[in-house]
Amino acid sequence: MGDYLPVVFGVAGGTASGKTTVARTILESVGAEQVAYFPHDAYYRDSPHLSFEERSQQNYDHPNSLDNKLLIQHIQQILAGQPVEVPVYDFTLHRRKKETILVEPCPIVLVEGILIFTRRKLRDLMDIKIYVDTDADIRFIRRLERDMNERNRSLESVVAQYEATVRPMHLKFVEPSKRYADVIIPNGGRNQVAMEMVVSRLRELLNTRSMP
Repeated sequence: MGDYLPVVFGVAGGTASGKTTVARTILESVGAEQVAYFPHDAYYRDSPHLSFEERSQQNYDHPNSLDNKLLIQHIQQILAGQPVEVPVYDFTLHRRKKETILVEPCPIVLVEGILIFTRRKLRDLMDIKIYVDTDADIRFIRRLERDMNERNRSLESVVAQYEATVRPMHLKFVEPSKRYADVIIPNGGRNQVAMEMVVSRLRELLNTRSMP
């Protein structure tokens, strides 16, 4: 696996808080070739036995909607020097695609998602835990734009889902998980000072983890 011990880095926060921007900034700063990237929402459980209408009604903001056991297994495999096949999820059909993405062992393992701090076994694998903290109104506007433009959803369906599951699950699971973070970043990837500190800490850890 090379002359290093991987650093596992978790980025959590509410929906559309800027987690992906933080992840992208890290990838660009340290080099994508050094990062094994695990987006939590690639691990939504597949439900082929349900109709599209039934799948559309599922609560995708509850921790049980995600296959955390598989994600943990994949991270452990990467730490053991083994490549893994990460699932690809189709958000328009609410199904896993047949294809997967091959992820090779790297010095940095980046895990990103709204619910990654809600499971102790997953948290215990992480060396650094970052929570991206963004105001609820900003997050809602971003989610509305994303779901309508990228996931072909109607205004009514996005608002209905936000009121039915997104907001209550955020208050019940996501927001309380902030207490497990090592660092809380207001305003996400746009917080240049915080991002510089995070990238600096990552590089420092990589240096200390290097083996002679």
